[in-house]
Amino acid sequence: MTSPLDVLTAVRAGHTRRIPALLARLDRVQRSDLLAGLKELRAELRASGWERWQERGLVSPALLVAGAACQTGAAAAASWIGGRDMRRGGRTCDGELLQVLADREPRWLGDLAQRLAARPATAQEDYPLIEELVRRAGCPMPTSDGCVEGWATAAWSERGTLTDALRRDPHLAVFIPRLFETAEPVAAFAWHSEPGAQHHWPATLTRLAAEGRLDRAALLDGCTARLVRGGPVQHLRPYRSVLEALQPTVEEERERTADWLALAADAPSPVAGHAQEVLARLATAGQVTPALLAEMSGAVFFRPEKKLVRAQLTLLGKVLAREPDAAPELLPVLGEAFGHPDTDVQERALKLAAAHLGDDPALRAELADRAHLLSPGHRARAVALLGADAAPEEEEGPYQEILPPPPLPTPLAPSPESVEETVELVSAAVHARTPSVEDFERALDGLVRQAHRDRAALAAALRPALADRYWLDPARLHYYRDELGGLEGVAAAVLDARPAGPKQQALISWRSDCHHSDAFAARNARVAEAALGIAAGPPPFLLATPTLTDGSLDPNVLVARLAEYVRVGAAPGPADFAQALLRVDRDASALPGAAGLGTPEGERLAAWIGGAGRPASVTRRNAPAEHHRYDGHPERPVLDTGERPVVVAEFPAAFGELGRARKGAGRCWDGEGPEELIAVLPQDREVLAAWSLAAVTSCALDDERGGTDMLPGLAAAGPAGPALHLAVALGLGSRHPEDRLRSVDALLILAGRGELDTVRLGADLAELLELGTVKPGRLADALRTAAATGAHATTWSVLAAVLPALLTGSTDPRGTGELLETAAVCAEQSRAVAPEPPAALDAVASRTGRSRLVTQAARLRDALHRNREAMATAAG
Repeated sequence: MTSPLDVLTAVRAGHTRRIPALLARLDRVQRSDLLAGLKELRAELRASGWERWQERGLVSPALLVAGAACQTGAAAAASWIGGRDMRRGGRTCDGELLQVLADREPRWLGDLAQRLAARPATAQEDYPLIEELVRRAGCPMPTSDGCVEGWATAAWSERGTLTDALRRDPHLAVFIPRLFETAEPVAAFAWHSEPGAQHHWPATLTRLAAEGRLDRAALLDGCTARLVRGGPVQHLRPYRSVLEALQPTVEEERERTADWLALAADAPSPVAGHAQEVLARLATAGQVTPALLAEMSGAVFFRPEKKLVRAQLTLLGKVLAREPDAAPELLPVLGEAFGHPDTDVQERALKLAAAHLGDDPALRAELADRAHLLSPGHRARAVALLGADAAPEEEEGPYQEILPPPPLPTPLAPSPESVEETVELVSAAVHARTPSVEDFERALDGLVRQAHRDRAALAAALRPALADRYWLDPARLHYYRDELGGLEGVAAAVLDARPAGPKQQALISWRSDCHHSDAFAARNARVAEAALGIAAGPPPFLLATPTLTDGSLDPNVLVARLAEYVRVGAAPGPADFAQALLRVDRDASALPGAAGLGTPEGERLAAWIGGAGRPASVTRRNAPAEHHRYDGHPERPVLDTGERPVVVAEFPAAFGELGRARKGAGRCWDGEGPEELIAVLPQDREVLAAWSLAAVTSCALDDERGGTDMLPGLAAAGPAGPALHLAVALGLGSRHPEDRLRSVDALLILAGRGELDTVRLGADLAELLELGTVKPGRLADALRTAAATGAHATTWSVLAAVLPALLTGSTDPRGTGELLETAAVCAEQSRAVAPEPPAALDAVASRTGRSRLVTQAARLRDALHRNREAMATAAG
């Protein structure tokens, strides 16, 4: 006779296939007893460490089947079957589950199917089980998002074509509408939606609609509704593919005019372009009223895509040529195009107005009211066309630029004074993936302070706060053989739980050829010194705790800390004092106090402030690029840093690499965030900029990301020298928008602090353009972003130095027109005057043709001429 213990033994042995037969011999009471044991086994496996992963993989399938059979309610059964901890490879044992549930009533099975379908995490995996439960229960098929995913995956995976699989599918009519309603695109549907592929979803759905198996109108409505709902382009692509495969008729398109209008206004560019083409066909066929066309045009003119705006102007021109009486309804919307940033769009709108305006004074006045949106180059023509009312009001006074306020370093909050506050801060910093510099420094100093005052009280409060850490669990500790570092290393020292690795201090001396690693080694040496000092008797506090959040240390505060060390007889830690010297502001006013300490550390501090701590020299050269995209320009700028003899000779070994000379810098593959790196060397921004240059260069030349993350932080505190300007110049030409945006932030921060040398930055950009390291189009995007913040004068000052290189033809011509457009906008807005405009500007502007380069060169030339005349008039 089978007992619950026999079933439990089979479960522990992983004999999943034997479970249905064994369970069939148990009555209700025995199953209840078995369920208690199964729950205990499940809890035991959940609490076990990763070292029992093989046992969990063996036991879990049998445990899932046995537990499901012992449940009396459908809700409890669904909760048990949906448990992720009992799934091997994410799947259930459907065959065995169906065997042990075969004696349940159809209503119970239907309830279970609905509950399994309602579980988002497992519904897709459980679809084969849900489908069979529905078949046995004879209930409606649930259509949750997970079920739709599972159905589509199963349909695509069936043998034969997708068309044949869907023809056989009994749930086709239920699931097809849901393809267009899920929160995210159904994966199997989205991955196989190529428009021209005959066996993909678009062609298959079109074929089934032609056969009458699917409602064609419902498919069209589903596609348009999903497109109107919006989302990223890649999410909308499968629905657009189905729509194009269906090839709507003119009547079907007309019935959905409202959808096309909504898509033209707000959808991503490819979808909006398709909607615009549909509406253009309808308008040409007389199926769109002038009022709707005006509504559509107003929405399209507000979009940034020039191609869509120009196409809309062309459409308006065709309609007005065919229906002149529609001018009163259509022409007023051209006022929206007057404000478009593309001056070519403005010019086309003016020409269209001139061709169809007539002598309607009300219409003329309405357009004149919007003429102030035109660029200065088009205002004279607007006055001639629309009358004196189109003339803008004269701007009074000189141009004033309001830059975004730069971020300012704030004082570091005091270290925690109580044990409770210290434990709370340490626990938060330890459990955070990347604690801020402020939290890390305050927590570290708090540990040292409280250990100095009462280590036993600190340990008693700290142990329960860190009870979940592996190094407090003897059963897990032997799996981790590395030396424990960071705040956890200091906390472990307080608790006498510091694990001993095979190589003591291994992390302190670890090196790679990356400056991030050198900074990490220096930082870790200071932390390890603090941890080792806990047992020997910690100092009253740390010397190197910064006074500002950027890592800087006030020299007078450091003098006071050293004086307190002398008073209590504490010896400064070598690594802590070395970090303090690297952080201290080299302010000569602190020299007398440092020299007056009468200690070796006081003398070293005085010497450091007096000149021994001056930053390493930075020299520039060009070197062959490892990977370059521009034939004929195989060079990139490189910055070499000199040696700092005092750091190399007198600092601890872990800090020595920070003072050695570097010939350029390789790519940085490891290390910490920019804030942590800046906090190690907060007074040496130029050196950090030089070390970061290779990463920034990779963002411009290659497909790297994130290399510019140092720039805003480096720009936030001076001085800003040639290295930082060169790094910003390279960053402005980064391939990816997020890197360009960080570089723009750095530029604006420097400008806001009054430290931006626009001539230097412009010269760097001109050289980089000639080398091919920076592409004009990317630079135009970055500077256009800077100008959009209101920094028109700043951006113009930079571009003025770049113009000669742009106009002489020595740079990549692609994107040059965009740069000239940005320069023209900035010159117009800031009313800039060039004492001697480049001679090449007039030569380019005088060329024949209507290329962007020629039109924008002429616009810039005219803007500078108008500004010069306005200044002369004001002076006279």
